Parts: sequence; C-alpha cells; structure tokens
Amino acid sequence: MMQTPVIYSVNGPVVKVRDTDVFSMSEMVYVGSKRLIGEVIGLTDLETTIQVYESTSGLQTGEPVTPTGAPMSVTLGPGILTNIFDGIERPLRALEQASGAFIGDGLDVPILDTEKEYDVEIKVRPGTVLQPGEAYAACQETSAILHLCLVPPTLSGTVVFAARNGMHRINDEIIRIQDSTGTEHSLTLCQKWPIRRARPAARRLPPSRPMITGQRVLDTLFPIARGGTAAIPGGFGTGKTMTQHQIAKWCDADIIVYIGCGERGNEMTQVLEEFTALKDPRTGKSLMERTVLIANTSNMPVAAREASIYTGITLAEYYRDMGYHIAIMADSTSRWAEALREISGRLEEMPAEEGYPAYLPSRLSEFYERTGAYETLSGREGSVTVIGAVSPQGSDFSEPVTQNTRRFVRCFWGLDKALAYARHYPAINWTSSYSEYMDDLAPYYRKKVNQKFVTYRNELSTILKEEQNLLDIVRLIGSDVLPEDQKLTMEIARIIRVGFLQQNAYHAEDTFVPLEKQFRMMKLILHVCHRAKKLLSDGVTLAEIRDSGVFELVIKVKYDIPNRQLERFNTLTQQIDATLDGLRARKKEVL
Repeated sequence: MMQTPVIYSVNGPVVKVRDTDVFSMSEMVYVGSKRLIGEVIGLTDLETTIQVYESTSGLQTGEPVTPTGAPMSVTLGPGILTNIFDGIERPLRALEQASGAFIGDGLDVPILDTEKEYDVEIKVRPGTVLQPGEAYAACQETSAILHLCLVPPTLSGTVVFAARNGMHRINDEIIRIQDSTGTEHSLTLCQKWPIRRARPAARRLPPSRPMITGQRVLDTLFPIARGGTAAIPGGFGTGKTMTQHQIAKWCDADIIVYIGCGERGNEMTQVLEEFTALKDPRTGKSLMERTVLIANTSNMPVAAREASIYTGITLAEYYRDMGYHIAIMADSTSRWAEALREISGRLEEMPAEEGYPAYLPSRLSEFYERTGAYETLSGREGSVTVIGAVSPQGSDFSEPVTQNTRRFVRCFWGLDKALAYARHYPAINWTSSYSEYMDDLAPYYRKKVNQKFVTYRNELSTILKEEQNLLDIVRLIGSDVLPEDQKLTMEIARIIRVGFLQQNAYHAEDTFVPLEKQFRMMKLILHVCHRAKKLLSDGVTLAEIRDSGVFELVIKVKYDIPNRQLERFNTLTQQIDATLDGLRARKKEVL
C-alpha cells in the first residue's frame, strides 16, 4: 500500500516532499491538514518542490500533501465580470463571508456563484457537429457583455444532448458531445484552463488599429495598438496608477482586467472604491459591469502574487476567444518580479543581476507574448492588450525589471518625477518615451481621422525635440541671446506642453478627447506657429505676438471648445487670423 506523501521541509512558501513519485510538474496539490493550495515547481528523484499560494504559518513537517492530478487552473464561466479575486482566482467577497476581514487558510469556496441562474440561449441541437472554440450557448453576463460558452480548444464532436433554453446554473449540463472515439463529454456553462498555458487561436493578426484612450500624449505621440504591449515605468508618486485608471475608464476596450500585483492594501482599496463608483461612459452604468479585479496586495502570500498575472491573462484570453477586445492593467510587474526573486532565493538558486533570478527575462517574455490581436478558433477577432506598470526604485530606469521589460514591449511611456512634481499630468516624458506602433497605425490615422494626422504629429514631435536642444543653450547663457525664430520655437513648445500634452482628468471636456479634436488642436497649434513665423519675417516682434493673446487662446482650447462642438475651431481660427492680420497691418503703418 502506497504511503501518503508528507511534508519534509517548510521554507516560507516553499515546501518539499521526499521519497515519492506520485506528483507531476505544474500539478496542483493540497498541502497540510488545512489543504492549502500549492503547485509543483520542481521534481528530482529524491524530492518534490512545491510553492504554496496561501500562508504557511503553522504548517508542520509530517503533514500530508495530496495530489490532484490536474495542473494549476482557473475556472472560466459567467460570473467572472464584476468579481474581485485574489491571485489564484478565489473570490474575495466569498472569502470575507467565510472568514471575516482577514482571509483564513485552506478555505474552500466556489470560484463562481453556483446558485445564480442565467437566462441561457442554446445555440445547437442534437446532431450538430462542433469544432473547438465554437459557441454552444450564450447568456447575458452583465448588461454590457454577452457571455458565449465555447467548446474547449481540446474537444470536438457531435452533439448528442442539448438542454432547453431557459434559466440554468453554471454547473448544469447544457450539452453533451460525443467525440471521434465514441466518448461522451458533458459541457456546462463553465470550464477550466491551466494558467501557465496560453489558450490557442487560429492565427495572430498584425497590429492595425490603435487602442484609443482619449489621452492626447498617448493617442497622438505614443499610440498603442489593439493587442499591443506597453510599459509605464515611474518612481513613487509619478502617477502610474492614475494613468492606468484613466486608460481603464476611457479606452475603447470591451473588457478591463485590472491586476493589483503586490501593491499596498490602501491603493487596492482605492481602486476597488473608484472602479465601483465609476460610471461607464459607454453604458452609463457601473464600470464594474465590464471589469474584473485581481487583488493580491503586498501583505498577501508572495507565491500567489507570482501567479496573479497568469490568472489575469488567462481570464483575458477566455474573453478574447469570444471576440472581445481586452485591456489588462498590471500594477505592477516590479512587485511580481520581487515575488520571483523571493521564491528563487528560498529555492537557493544562483542569483543574477540585483538578486533577480536568471530566468526573469524569459518569464517576462512569456507573459507579454500572450498578448496580441488574433483570429480565434471560430473565426472571430479578439485582442489582449497589456499595459504594465513598472516601479523602479529611485526612478532608476536602468534596473533589471525596467530594462528587461523594455526588450519585450513596443510602447514605453516613461513617467518623469519632475513633471509630476510640477503637476503636469500625465507625467509622461516626451523625450524618453516612444512607440514602435506608429508606422503600423499610420494608415488607420490617415483613413479614419485625416490624411495629415501623422504629418502634424511628426511636426509636433520635431518642435519638442528642438526645444530640448535649445534648453541646453538657455541653461548655459540664458534665453536673451536666442534669435526671434528660436524664441518662437520655445513658445510653441510651451503651447504644446501646456495646451496639448497636459490633460486634466477632472475636467468634463478634457478627461477624454476624441481623435478628431486631437487633430484639430494640432492643426490650430501648427497654424499659429506658421503664421507667427511669417509675422516675424515681416518685422513683427515675438513680444507683440505674445501680447496679442493668441497663444493663450490656443492653450485654453482644450477647455473652451467642447468635444461635440468642433465646428467652433473654424470660428476661433478666423478670430486668431484677424488678430494676427491686425498686427501685420499696424507694422506696415509704422514702416
């Protein structure tokens, strides 16, 4: 008779079992008499290494370890949206009801609500042949999202039983499929999928459409494609979380997955309160109706923090397969990397740069590789976009997590401490940031917005770069020595910084700006720039142009012209032209 495997050693979240061969790699196990959830992360002929996703306080050697025969997985089905999970997809509301404000160990609660009934439409009948990824049922998960129940990617066959339309719970049998071997498989409204394995798709699509955020510095200067990857590195207080909040609220993704990975508990409390209170600009209802939150704060088990980003991206892939566009906010991958470092240290692995494990780059690449725009197995189009916050200590962008993240993302939105302290938000530094998607997205901007959108965007970037070069001279010898045309460049750059790049999240007209208004603002700024250059050549001084007030008019456009009244740009342009023409006429009279 085979003996039950027992704990040999406990080192924080790392537990070892000796002299057994009943476990397999990546298998989910129950550890100790409390049945803590764990995962096999190492196997030798002498011992099995397990990382435990719950607190191991009080765990003793000699307690049993029970195999499950299945990999570490998440439950996928109706009820995910509006929910708040921990790093291994345990519902925090249900855990609170079971143990109070502090999460107990070994709690066994249903992942999704097993008693709630959904009005289900059955899309197949007996005799229907189903392929992987096809929808066999649908139900309204929230008022914003229609949930499609899909055939698992590993299954195909003929329907031999189909339930009737009507009210069903998630564990009710909806259909039964007979595969090519004659084996029957019962399908409910939910299914399981391993968190460390990407869900398959038919083919990857090239990036061709931007994820529109309504934030000018992002949409115009540093756009991200649907299915793209972006990093937001920044030190403490530079606005990483607030930038992600703005993107989550206003971007044109269908579903938001917010992963609070190792952040402080009070920050996650703020996220929970704000997201619950936010009104969805699409539907007018709560934003939570198309949001799922994964909260694994800094005082929660470190191993679950490591698993949380895989849990989040697996949920995103599931909704992607339904044909939705998902945006993941990972806050922050630095805390996730710190969890890797702690577990690696307890495993006594050889450390690499700054103590991080040598496999940090490969783990980051595995995560970001699971993003993208895809044609699903059933022919739909969906995407997963990841925006990961990075928290380098002391705002040092040369540290390993920031540098390795930069290798695997195509958007780099570097936050600047000086801009944040000057209350310039979003505090994205336009000289250190970049987007590699601009060439891919240029056809979209030219076709959907205006043929000159990219041209104007490039002109704005050039002016900002010229200002940076001129600032070096100004710091050395002052601005008085600059010729008038270079002073004008500095003035136009100020207009771009204050009137275009800086954005007020609390102003009704400025918190979100459509692409058409962004284009009209660029056009107006450059129109004034070109008119001012012509006036300088006609002998009008920059001081006279500045005193006319046209520069301040351009800066206030973001507040003064509502997003739905863009025709007022024409009136304002005429007003500015009349003012500048008056300056030229007075100059001619003097001459």
